[in-house]
Amino acid sequence: MPEKTPRDPQPAPHDLILESRARLTVTGVQKVLHCNADSAAMETGKGTLHLTGAQLNMAALDLETGEAKFTGRIDTLEYTASVPAGGFLRRLLR
Repeated sequence: MPEKTPRDPQPAPHDLILESRARLTVTGVQKVLHCNADSAAMETGKGTLHLTGAQLNMAALDLETGEAKFTGRIDTLEYTASVPAGGFLRRLLR
């Protein structure tokens, strides 16, 4: 019988629900990197999500379900992808 190789777990579904730029629900959150009144950042299955705004407040966080809720004035939502180790040098030396 052939050995089964473990599969990489599939990232949780990731969605954003923004209501009137004042309430944001994010699903698929794996880890919160930081949160203060002006900005927040969290790791998702689709990259790192950065929020900026004013009077931001994390109203709820449930890492078991991967859901975070924010209130305040949301000005920007931006994703950045994590760079693989050696990524810059690897591209430079190709």
